[in-house]
Amino acid sequence: MAYYALIMLLAGIGIPILAALNAALGTRLGNPAAAATVLFKVALTTAAVAYALKCGHGWAKVAEAPKHLFLGGALIAFYVLSITFIAPHFGIGNAVFFVLIGQLISAAAIDHFGLFGAQATALSPARMGGIALMAAGVWLTQQA
Repeated sequence: MAYYALIMLLAGIGIPILAALNAALGTRLGNPAAAATVLFKVALTTAAVAYALKCGHGWAKVAEAPKHLFLGGALIAFYVLSITFIAPHFGIGNAVFFVLIGQLISAAAIDHFGLFGAQATALSPARMGGIALMAAGVWLTQQA
């Protein structure tokens, strides 16, 4: 479990870095969509290498997968496009603050209802309190 936590911690560290780098690239290119396209080309290449290293299998099942499961691609594109456009005007901290609040809300709903095949975990009063405390902590980090 510590291994998983460390990987996710590193992924979390990467999100604001991704936002800052892509916002700067979008500003330099004068086009947030161009910066997002470059990011996705690099991401596709990285994912393809990881896929090949894992003895690439699974493509045959893509056609069988429910089409709503592909919405993740549109959601990541929305995130990258929005953070690339908004962060230079709104600030990385402010942009990521709202992303984190959105993640807390969405994760709680997904877990509570067991959406998309996730393990259902009831939204107990203690969990709600913990989420509220995390949201308050995120909010506090943005105060001057």
